[in-house]
Amino acid sequence: MKLIECIPNFSEGRNMEAIRAITDEIEAVEGIKLLDVDPGKATNRTVVTFVGEPEQVVEAAFRAIKKAAEVIDMRQHKGEHPRFGATDVCPLVPISGITMEETVLYAKELAKKVGEELAIPVYLYEYAASTPERKNLAAIRAGEYEGLAEKLANPDWKPDFGATQFNENVAKTGVTVIGARDFLIAYNINLNTTSVRRANAVAFDVREKGRVKTKGGKPVKDKDGNNIRILGALKEVKAIGWYIEEYGIAQISMNLTNINVTPVYTAFEEVRNSANRRGMRVTGSELVGLIPLKCMLDTGKYFLKQQKRSLGISEEEIIKIAVKSLGLNDLTPFDPKKKIIEYVLADEASQPLLQMDLKAFANETASESPAPGGGSISAYVGALGVSLGTMVANLSAHKRGWDKRWKIFSKWAEKGQTYKTELLDLVDKDTDAFNQIIAAIRLPKKTDADKKARLTAIEAATKNAINVPFRIMEVALQSMEVMKKMAEIGNPASASDAGVGAACARTAVLGAYLNVKINTNDLTDKQFVTEKLMAAKQMLEQANQLEQEILSIVEANL
Repeated sequence: MKLIECIPNFSEGRNMEAIRAITDEIEAVEGIKLLDVDPGKATNRTVVTFVGEPEQVVEAAFRAIKKAAEVIDMRQHKGEHPRFGATDVCPLVPISGITMEETVLYAKELAKKVGEELAIPVYLYEYAASTPERKNLAAIRAGEYEGLAEKLANPDWKPDFGATQFNENVAKTGVTVIGARDFLIAYNINLNTTSVRRANAVAFDVREKGRVKTKGGKPVKDKDGNNIRILGALKEVKAIGWYIEEYGIAQISMNLTNINVTPVYTAFEEVRNSANRRGMRVTGSELVGLIPLKCMLDTGKYFLKQQKRSLGISEEEIIKIAVKSLGLNDLTPFDPKKKIIEYVLADEASQPLLQMDLKAFANETASESPAPGGGSISAYVGALGVSLGTMVANLSAHKRGWDKRWKIFSKWAEKGQTYKTELLDLVDKDTDAFNQIIAAIRLPKKTDADKKARLTAIEAATKNAINVPFRIMEVALQSMEVMKKMAEIGNPASASDAGVGAACARTAVLGAYLNVKINTNDLTDKQFVTEKLMAAKQMLEQANQLEQEILSIVEANL
């Protein structure tokens, strides 16, 4: 599926009725998922995030821009954030299954539609820009709404689409900037000051374009008469300082335009260092809109490394470290399920077993329903086994007197977490595989074509029902390396846990083997059956042997 994210910024952050009218238009488009609505009173601006297939996104964005033109009057607008349109900027971001080049075409399609049907002046920016000068949003928006009449009168700034003169309609709607860009993180860092001038000093220290070099209070020029700039510390970062009356503090408002070049934690640390040098302190930060999961995990791991702590903890714990370290709860509560894009998009219904508590899972297994069965239980037992091995690694990384060895144990704990994550995923996959067989068996068989299609579907579903427990065997067997290493070098006080983990992993391999074997009985592809059974038997023998080796090491340490 091709997915595009759209993040329109509307020049209204106080009138919730107007904001709701706009977001209602977005949600009215079938297939669109509204991910986030982030209004700001001081900025008088709302950042909306939604995702969908390209055609749906274009339609939803058009409807939102049209509604914004109806409910927002730029002649009355005041706010801290630079702006010059009711829909100030509307970027499209490729998320999956689509290239930037394709996304640019959809941005241009949207811009053309807005210009022709709504008579709103539209500029194209970033990858969709019609000229190099228009690539940068700040350059297009220079002069803001108050300078719009003068800008439109300049032939060099003729809009790409829509009205070209400052008429009554444009006075109300302003101008919209539409484009295609990479994923951008809007990130604000809080300071313990109310001074915009001091906040701007920090912003100029860190942003890529830095500040103009001065001497005696006057700009220093190069031989061509251009201002010489002192570049800031952070590449691919835009920043300004402002005062947020709502919170009574000054902030550094940043756009991180390439998180591979400047990650969130690097921006935070650089601002913190600059603020400290200037006698200020960072008290926390806030994310405007959504953030990719990887950014949060990278941030958590960065701060764990600073503490010389194991990185092989759960995803949830890593995110908790990131939130605490960045102070994301400083102004408002930070809810990962609402702010991390993968969590917002996640379909919890796709993993019903993992959403259950332990008692409910046991009750469901014990019920008269044939699923979850042995495969799902094997995957879960395997996950518990490697969790024990991972626990030993984390305890060893944290053991007093072993501080110099934390990296070794951290790497093993990270391996354990990888195995655990896949085995947990296989819990529901095994039940899904069983359900696919049932669905195939229930297909119609009235005609010869029906019968042929049904048999083909049963064969494919059965192969999948073999492949899933086969994968459980592979992962559970591989995970035993964690338990063996922890039995050898881990905290001796936890040796028994490594042994129990090994026993669980061997049980998972055996249980999954039984599921592989029973599902091969009715398969017509005998070569497939022979190859799978031979490989499965070899894995079972290896698991049995490994378990004995690990238990022997454990017994010696008890």
